[in-house]
Amino acid sequence: MLTLLYFIIILGVIIFIHELGHFIFAKKSGIYVYEFSLGMGPRIFKWNRKNDETDYCLRLFPIGGFVQMAGEEIEDDKSIPKDKKFNAKTFGQKFMTVIAGIMMNFILAIVLLFIVGLVNGAPQNKAIVGTVTPDMPAYAAGLQEGDHILKLNGRNANTSDKLTLQLQVFMGEPITLEVERNGSIEKIKMQPTEVKEKGKTTYKYGFQMNDEIEYGFLAALKYAFTKTFSLIHQMLFIVFYLITGQLELGSLAGPVGIYNVVGDAATAGFISLLYLTAYISINVGFINFLPIPAFDGGRILFLIIEKIKGSPVDPKLENTIHTIGFFLLMALMILVTYNDVIRLIK
Repeated sequence: MLTLLYFIIILGVIIFIHELGHFIFAKKSGIYVYEFSLGMGPRIFKWNRKNDETDYCLRLFPIGGFVQMAGEEIEDDKSIPKDKKFNAKTFGQKFMTVIAGIMMNFILAIVLLFIVGLVNGAPQNKAIVGTVTPDMPAYAAGLQEGDHILKLNGRNANTSDKLTLQLQVFMGEPITLEVERNGSIEKIKMQPTEVKEKGKTTYKYGFQMNDEIEYGFLAALKYAFTKTFSLIHQMLFIVFYLITGQLELGSLAGPVGIYNVVGDAATAGFISLLYLTAYISINVGFINFLPIPAFDGGRILFLIIEKIKGSPVDPKLENTIHTIGFFLLMALMILVTYNDVIRLIK
């Protein structure tokens, strides 16, 4: 039950912060907001402040949220003044209202990572080898403690995040590391060892990264920003590798997979939960930035098209495209959730 509670709180905080960004900029732009809602599906709670047109609602399923603004609907609401509708605002006001949710997700992640760095210390993100296990492939190939890994199979892997991603892409395959050692570049080739753990097959090379940690306010602040940008960069490559087939769809995690990770993080402690919240928040912000219908990035794309052509996009056409995108997104979510369940069963 605690895992479920943590799961709901984490998603609730991330969704609330995202929708709050839209809401704040909508209000600042003078847009009439019908509803600010956390969750999807049937409404279970509604509250309205005096002299405020907005209904603040809680809905049954904690898998999303929305800010319903005048001027986004297909049928024009004649009861709302034209100057208070989303589509009547300037390009800048509409752009900031749409992108504000993404910005808030990234800001939340930076704040949480700063707290993590302040409490636990700030890990360095360079791909510097810490330990090399005897009688394992890395040891036999000549990898040494202190080596700074620059590339893996010719691809940039000079940070721990980049290295982790490339190891996932080339899982089970022979790899060639380019490392910097005492000012010179060395090439080290190795074949992973196949290991059976709890009925699952994993591949190990036999080395770990340096776990050097810095402490202090400035170190935590630097860590918060560099880690956020590093994870965004990593996600860009994940999308590219998924599109090109270098990563399988099964490597993605849906609600079931996230729930499982939340349970592991809760066991590790509160700071691990903060880190996980930051990581998921970056994911939500990044995914929403993609120019895909039904996401904020899709709406931004239509705003840019509108700006270029000098006239509004047909609302019916735009809503149809977003609806199709939403159903495709739901189909993808079902597939990813199915993969999550299969992984749990195995």
